[in-house]
Amino acid sequence: MNLKLTTNSPFTIDDSQLNITGSKSETNRLLLLKALFPNITLANTSNSDDSEVMQKALTGNDEIVDIHHAGTAMRFLTAYFAVNEGREVVMTGSSRMQERPIKILVDTLRQLGVEISYEKEEGYPPIRIKGKKVTASKVTLAANVSSQYISALLLVASKLENGLELTLEGEITSIPYIKMTLALLKDLDIKTSFEGNVIKVFPKESVESKEMVVESDWSSASYFFSLTALADAAKITLSSYKENSLQGDSELISLYEKMGVKTTFQGNKMTLEKVAGFNYQDVNFELNNTPDIAQTIVVTCLGLGIGCHLTGLHTLKIKETDRLEALKTELTKLGANISVTNDSLTLVKSDTINHDVKIGTYNDHRMAMAFAPLAIKVPIIIEDAGVVSKSYPDFWNDLKALNFQISEL
Repeated sequence: MNLKLTTNSPFTIDDSQLNITGSKSETNRLLLLKALFPNITLANTSNSDDSEVMQKALTGNDEIVDIHHAGTAMRFLTAYFAVNEGREVVMTGSSRMQERPIKILVDTLRQLGVEISYEKEEGYPPIRIKGKKVTASKVTLAANVSSQYISALLLVASKLENGLELTLEGEITSIPYIKMTLALLKDLDIKTSFEGNVIKVFPKESVESKEMVVESDWSSASYFFSLTALADAAKITLSSYKENSLQGDSELISLYEKMGVKTTFQGNKMTLEKVAGFNYQDVNFELNNTPDIAQTIVVTCLGLGIGCHLTGLHTLKIKETDRLEALKTELTKLGANISVTNDSLTLVKSDTINHDVKIGTYNDHRMAMAFAPLAIKVPIIIEDAGVVSKSYPDFWNDLKALNFQISEL
């Protein structure tokens, strides 16, 4: 499904309100914890494809577990099935998933004595896991890897006979996601510590019954920060959000403040408002802790006619696609002057954007959603637009509610 997006000019949003689905990151962590501790209940969970795949895998009994494009599910479930004594599964996924490395996590689980083998290429899914009781409790892991490897280990650690002591070697990246995992464990009264480069999770057989409410997804909110910045005038209220969020992407508030968006909170509602007469300047952002919002930011900058230099993006190479190369290809179609390295992106300031460009999405939900706000400036075509269901199935309907004109081609 290809969609053409256009808007009226001038484009304004007058005090609109939207409810955003629960965070995929929090939901998938809590789904795994619920599988370990069935007496907890969950509310406001994500309706994303990734979370549905995670739920199906955790509640099913199939020997072959296919998680399609869901990278988080691949990492978390690898750890879950590894410590699920007596269960044998083959974890597989889409062709792209079979190109995404899993070796670092497998090697770490093997340190704990788990039996995991590769069905095809060494270091990549599909993998065969023979779950066993784990008594070893100390492992080391490179600190600059995807935080999902680290969180996968931390989520199952309390169910290990002797808990887990995880030593991270080098400079730690994506700390907010590690802290999110630890905060959710703390909410269940699971004892943890994080001192220097050593994280400890202590064993716990059971937890008290409790309802865990998932905060709405900040990555999904990023597209409305972008809309607000690009509109001629805008005021959008989103729910349900916390001012002191566990999600690293809540850094959007301070980043978009530098692009003319003011954020205020009232209860669990967050209001975004475009600052009239804002003095726009090129931006320089270090996104080590928030790489998932890089696509949104660079598209916003193109639409605003400002340049940007974004660093800390090394994990984008192994996402649903190589997001840095994908951004370079698609932004170049729009007339942008952009360069990328293994961990950075530079966009040169420009006043012109090509019209009616077809944006490829590469099986990547964030490519589709990040480019959509650009329709405020020029008509744009999003290829394979249904890919948004991976994290935000209601995205196109929510844009229509804000007076985007969307037609299927």
